[in-house]
Amino acid sequence: MSQFDVTIIGSGPGGYVSAIRCAQLGFKTAIIEKYSTLGGTCLNVGCIPSKALLASSHHYEELQHFADHGIEVSGDVKVNLEKMIARKQAVVDQTSGGVKFLMDKNNITVFNGVGSFESATSVKVTKEDGSSEIIESKNIIIATGSKPSSLPFIKLDKERIITSTEALKLKEVPKHLVIIGGGVIGIELGQVYLRLGAQVSVVEFMDRIIPGMDAALSKELTKVLKKQGMKFYTSHKVQSVERAGDVVTVKAENAKGEIITLEGDYSLVSVGRRPYTDGLNAEKAGVKITERGQIEVNNHLQTSASNIYAIGDVVRGAMLAHKAEEEGVLVAEILAGQKPHIDYNLIPGVVYTWPEVAAVGKTEEQLKAEGVAYKAGSFPFKALGRARAGGDTDGFVKILADTKTDEVLGVHMIGARCADLIAEAVTAMEFRASAEDISRMSHAHPTFAEAIKEAALAATDNRALHV
Repeated sequence: MSQFDVTIIGSGPGGYVSAIRCAQLGFKTAIIEKYSTLGGTCLNVGCIPSKALLASSHHYEELQHFADHGIEVSGDVKVNLEKMIARKQAVVDQTSGGVKFLMDKNNITVFNGVGSFESATSVKVTKEDGSSEIIESKNIIIATGSKPSSLPFIKLDKERIITSTEALKLKEVPKHLVIIGGGVIGIELGQVYLRLGAQVSVVEFMDRIIPGMDAALSKELTKVLKKQGMKFYTSHKVQSVERAGDVVTVKAENAKGEIITLEGDYSLVSVGRRPYTDGLNAEKAGVKITERGQIEVNNHLQTSASNIYAIGDVVRGAMLAHKAEEEGVLVAEILAGQKPHIDYNLIPGVVYTWPEVAAVGKTEEQLKAEGVAYKAGSFPFKALGRARAGGDTDGFVKILADTKTDEVLGVHMIGARCADLIAEAVTAMEFRASAEDISRMSHAHPTFAEAIKEAALAATDNRALHV
C-alpha cells in the first residue's frame, strides 16, 4: 500500500499547481486523475482549447481586413476547420504533456483512475480496466472541478444539442448556432463560429450578457458583437429545445410573455457549470456537501474532516482556473505551517473575446448596493494613438475610486489586450493604490496601457489629458 503526506484528487490547474507547491515544501505527494491526460477541464476541454480556437479564428477575421493596412491577399481565403481543430488539439497535447513533465520533475506520483474515499485517510483508485489500489495519505486535497450544467428539460445528445466540450471539436461550421446562455463560455465560443461564418444567436435569461460583470462592460461588448453580426435575445426564458434531424428548435418566452422560435442546426447549452463530486464517496470520509453540490469548507479551505481540504470549482466562489491555483498554493502552505492569504476581491475575471473584457474589484452596481461613495473615471481606446495605429479602437477603461480616500475599488476594461492589462490593476489594488498613484506612474507611449493612466487621471478631478 502506497503512503503519502499529501494526495490530490484531480489534476486541473488547482490540483496540479497544489501538487507542485506541496512537493516544493518537502511533502511526499501524489495526484490522482481519472482521465489519461493531466490538466483537467481547463487544459483539455476548457481554457486552453477555447483560446486556441479564438486565436485561430481571430487570425482569419484579421485577414479579411489586411487590405486596410495595404496588404493585398490574392485568391480566396478559406477556413479548414479540420486543420484548425487539429492545431487546437496539438496545443492541448503539448500543454498536458508539460504538466506531466512538471509532475516528473517534482517527483510527484501520478495515479490514473477514479479516486474515491474509503476513509478520511484512504483513497481507492479504480483504473479503467476495473482493477484498483488503495492509497494511504495523511492529508488529502479534493480538486475535482466542475462539469457543464444544463436545464432539466433539455436532452443533450452531444451531436446537435451540445455543451462546450462538443463545441470545441465540431466537424463543420454551423449554419446557425443558437446559444443558450450569454455568459463567458457561450460568448467566447459564439465569437469563434461567428468569425468562421456561422449565424449566431444568443438567448439569455438575464437582461444583459456577461451579467456578473459591470453593466458598462456588458453594454459595450453587446454593441461590438452586434456590429460583428451576433444576435441577442436577452430577458428571454428558454421553454424548450427540440431536435428533428439536423434542425434544432429553441423556443423562449420574452418579458412580455411572447414566445419566440429560433431554428438552427446546432444549439450550444451554456448555462454555467456544476461542482463535480460524482463517485467521490465523500460521506465515507466525513466530508459534507452543501445543497448546491459544493464541498463545505472553512476560511482555510478545510472540510468537515480536519485533514481533508477542497479547492477550485468544487468549493464556493468564482469558477476560475487562477482562483483554483491560488487556493491550491494556499492549502499547501497551510499544511507546511505558513500563513498565506487570498483576497478574493482581487481575483480578476476575463472574457477572451475580441475586444477582450477584464475586471477586478467592485462593480458600480455593487458599490451602489453597498452604499459606498465613489467616483468614476473612464477613457476610451479610440483616443489612444496605439489603438488607432493598430485599428483596435473599440472599448474603454473605467476606474472606480473611493470618494474620500481615492483608493481604487474596481477597474473594468474592454479593449485590445485587456486580459493582460488587468494585471496592472490587480497589482495596484493589492497594494491599495489610489487613483492618483496610478495617474502619476509613467506609462510607455504609445501603448494600450496608457488607457489605465488616463482613466486614473479622469477619476482624479477629471484630469484626463487626451480626451
